Amino acid sequence: MPHHQVFKMKFAAVYPLYVQKAERKNRTKKEVDQIICWLTGYNQAGLRQQIEQENDFETFFAQAPAFHPKSSLIKGVVCGVRVEDVTDPLMQKLRYLDKLIDELAKGKTMEKILRQ
Repeated sequence: MPHHQVFKMKFAAVYPLYVQKAERKNRTKKEVDQIICWLTGYNQAGLRQQIEQENDFETFFAQAPAFHPKSSLIKGVVCGVRVEDVTDPLMQKLRYLDKLIDELAKGKTMEKILRQ
């Protein structure tokens, strides 16, 4: 399995960028947190702990309590790559998260983003 540099990036460094992207489009930090918690199974305290510990993405996803079973319903293109075609499981999880944040910034409803 190839090791991508993005896996060693600190989640805490990227998290504010997710929030900024959402807020630029009149969405909220609360919605970003809701998406991250839905996808990974973290609760708010667990998410905050991951940020405070400055874990990298590899650790962040490895310690995720329960990746959401409906994550396989996330489809589409992010960064020019179709997320459902990504073969590396860790990279796919990262792309799923990117795709959900993109959907939030594009104005989709939370029900659609959370595949309800």
